Amino acid sequence: MILWQGTSKIDGVSPIVLVGILKSSNKKTGNMVQTYIIRRDIDPLEASKTGKDYAICGDCKHRGDATSDSDRKTAANRTCYVALFQGPRHVYRSYKAGKYKTVRFADLSAIGEGRKIRIGTYGDPAAIPPRVWLRLLSLSVGTTGYTHQWDTSDLSTATQYCMASVDSIKEAAKAWNSDYRTFRVLPVGDYKAGRNLPIKGQEVYCPATPEGGDKSSCVECLLCFGAGGAKRGNVKSVVAVAHGPARYQIV
Repeated sequence: MILWQGTSKIDGVSPIVLVGILKSSNKKTGNMVQTYIIRRDIDPLEASKTGKDYAICGDCKHRGDATSDSDRKTAANRTCYVALFQGPRHVYRSYKAGKYKTVRFADLSAIGEGRKIRIGTYGDPAAIPPRVWLRLLSLSVGTTGYTHQWDTSDLSTATQYCMASVDSIKEAAKAWNSDYRTFRVLPVGDYKAGRNLPIKGQEVYCPATPEGGDKSSCVECLLCFGAGGAKRGNVKSVVAVAHGPARYQIV
């Protein structure tokens, strides 16, 4: 269903839509509500290739580089774990075909009531007005979410409900200084070489990954609920080894 549509808060001009899929068979996350943030006017693959995915992804380095290479379907050097030709493209095509009903803002809390919600299955939650998320999450029973926009002053409100997504210990330390808990991607090479591993007392491996022992799923764990607390140390930040098709390209 269409949870909201309007203008991206990241670039202030692009038309975007927030689509909610209420049931999921995703093995890692479990049966959480999946939320997709996509452009309304451009196929996700084209948006990636042309760099117009900035409207929904902001300055995330995993977007890759815009390219005119006719042999490529997405951005060059893209390292995002999301396979665009799967979920995002299916959601976009269903949206364009008119298959989703639109939910009124007043009814968002009822949609989220009693459910566990994955904030930003694809796309950065900071692209959506905070009031939309807060309404949707108001009666939910658990959330996970990540934002690369935590260091952008007018978009950092997303850290109310998202982990700060970081790519190095240096970035993580900067986020912790602002009391943001973090989700840090660890390059495969570092993991194998025993470098930059989780900082004792501050970080833990994601328990829904092999390095974390595959002990849980996101719907059971819910450690990635954001909302700060890094300085207190009683709620840990999370580390996961790079995964997805381009995991060996992440350095």
